Amino acid sequence: MHLEIVTPDKKVFQGEVSEASFPGANGSFQVLNNHAPIVSALAKGTVSFTTPEGKQSMIVDGGVVEVKDNVIVLLAEKVVA
Repeated sequence: MHLEIVTPDKKVFQGEVSEASFPGANGSFQVLNNHAPIVSALAKGTVSFTTPEGKQSMIVDGGVVEVKDNVIVLLAEKVVA
């Protein structure tokens, strides 16, 4: 899957991931390959994902995530790496 994490200032991350977990506004959720399309508001919390180099995580201060056709786009208000 392809993941992009974008803030109003810059693109924070772009690359291939095997899974990703998000702090949804109604609870945390995980996205795996071939996940059904979804759009969700995010609460403040930790976004984690697994790249070929290993597990990574960062804290987002809210935002929105869209999953469609194995492409994940996260629009975050602010990211603390």
